[in-house]
Amino acid sequence: MTSHAADLRRKVEGELGYWDEEQEALAELSPGFLETWRRMASVPVRKNFLGAKNRALVGLAASAAATHLYAPGVRRQVRNAIEAGASAEELAEVLALTATLGIHACNIGVPLLLEVLEETGRHEASGPLTERQGELKADFTRDRGYWHAFWDGLLELDPDFFEGYLDFSAYPWRHGVLEPKMKEFIYCAFDAAATHLYVPGLRMHMKNALGYGATKEELMEVLEVVSLIGMHGAEMAAPILREELARYGST
Repeated sequence: MTSHAADLRRKVEGELGYWDEEQEALAELSPGFLETWRRMASVPVRKNFLGAKNRALVGLAASAAATHLYAPGVRRQVRNAIEAGASAEELAEVLALTATLGIHACNIGVPLLLEVLEETGRHEASGPLTERQGELKADFTRDRGYWHAFWDGLLELDPDFFEGYLDFSAYPWRHGVLEPKMKEFIYCAFDAAATHLYVPGLRMHMKNALGYGATKEELMEVLEVVSLIGMHGAEMAAPILREELARYGST
């Protein structure tokens, strides 16, 4: 390793807490590019509004989200979080919170389904909530701390599934250890990620986070951490590129 590459490794490990095969390959292929990424990635580390542990938990949510599933990122953020003092309960809770991403199929699909049913004359006007539906709405509002209009259609069309999702999504709120603000940061993380970009959820969870005492600096840092997943494509490809260049004698 050249002195420049060794210095780059020292900085990345010191600031970001890892240096894996992916960074090794990038340092060999394009050290200047890796250096520009390091400078960008170190900004939230230097400003440190979230703190090292919470920053790693946000990074874990972005990597583990069903729309991304970047295993190297999951492993490095788990390690960073543990080294920063995260407990097994906190790490497991991040995974539970992140698993709620799948409900966005209903958040997007149910309003469209209702529109299509209305257009084709197959939607009967809904009356007042039944006693059970009213109880489920009250339970959701109590356990999750909010209600949004996009839940109305799901509650109308399939209260059984709504009840199942309520118990699933409320588990971290009923039994978890992360503070409410941090829970909302996790939702913001996977909603804002380039592999998801779920605007209604992001807007709502930003508002919820502010209601729980979050600052604009903390929310900005969540967005900055999640922005770094764009590098994962280069990380995944760099070792492959290095191998194929070696195969063809182009190193």
